[in-house]
Amino acid sequence: MHLSLGFSPCPNDTFIFDAIVNNKIDTQGLTFDTQLEDVETLNRWALEGKLPVTKLSFAVYLKVRDKYDLLNSGSALGRGCGPLLIAKKDIPREEIKNLTIAIPGENTTANLLFSIAFPEATHKKVMVFSDIENAVLNGDVDAGVIIHENRFTYQLKGLVKLMDMGEYWESTTGNPIPLGGIFIRKDIPAETRAQVDALIHKSLQHAYSEYPQLSDYIKSHAQEMDEQVMRQHIDLYVNDFSLDLGQEGHAAVDALMTAAEKIASR
Repeated sequence: MHLSLGFSPCPNDTFIFDAIVNNKIDTQGLTFDTQLEDVETLNRWALEGKLPVTKLSFAVYLKVRDKYDLLNSGSALGRGCGPLLIAKKDIPREEIKNLTIAIPGENTTANLLFSIAFPEATHKKVMVFSDIENAVLNGDVDAGVIIHENRFTYQLKGLVKLMDMGEYWESTTGNPIPLGGIFIRKDIPAETRAQVDALIHKSLQHAYSEYPQLSDYIKSHAQEMDEQVMRQHIDLYVNDFSLDLGQEGHAAVDALMTAAEKIASR
């Protein structure tokens, strides 16, 4: 069976899927063509049900539950790995509602977590995640919600953290932060869904067996990062939850879905 598979070019995703994509493990008769896109593009495609298997922000899960099921393997979920709200200077929390905030996509978990913490902040500007730092520096926006490798670079550019959105989520709910997961369309046969889930688990196990060595596949899609940043990225976003969400992981996702329903009903 042939399936289209979508995920981001970020090191955490290429680390997880390297062995599947490059035939380093037995894919048991399944073949994949890959579409590497920014997660917000994948989120939009999922609203149309475009890809059979795809990485998605957990924030969009509420909108696609009629089309997709969540797999147990491949997720980005953990503690201390949430998005950050950054600016050029420190800004009192009570003033944030009046600012223009750059967000890395309307359907991203980053935007949802920001909305949970600052429900009155509605002046948002959607941008590609990698453009947000410069938009803040240039004064195009007052502040920005950053994700991915920008967690490791914003201070080098003289920017300051106003809030760690993940810490806010953890402190108010006690749950780890569900950022993104791997989803499979409901029209895929159950046996194939289980097979894909098991392959992702096996692919990640293979990646860990070679770590901290980074494959050319990972490095080729992270051209602007040095290897230290790539490893920081992987260490932050790939963990035991990526191998299997388990009861704690699924409970965290459910808690985020409840929060998303409250936001949607406003």
